[in-house]
Amino acid sequence: MIRKNFKKTKKKTNSNLMLFQKPAIKFKRECPLSGKNAPVINYKNIKLLQKYISETGKMLPSRITSVSYSKQKELSSEIKKARILALLPFTDD
Repeated sequence: MIRKNFKKTKKKTNSNLMLFQKPAIKFKRECPLSGKNAPVINYKNIKLLQKYISETGKMLPSRITSVSYSKQKELSSEIKKARILALLPFTDD
């Protein structure tokens, strides 16, 4: 059976993103602690460690700082060492 007066619907391609549509291009930042000329993570390097601690004394998550998983674990252990030696303050909780 063939329909003669059947309109084919065309898919509309919007260049604008829909409200809940995932973007086609993902923006992924590189880890600032790995690669060439990256700073060494050490408990004595307090200026570096303070960049990854919030004002309340808590560690910032890797989704905010874009630090890789392995470097985040290394960073957390060095922050804990610095806190034990009283180079960094503990959390205010």
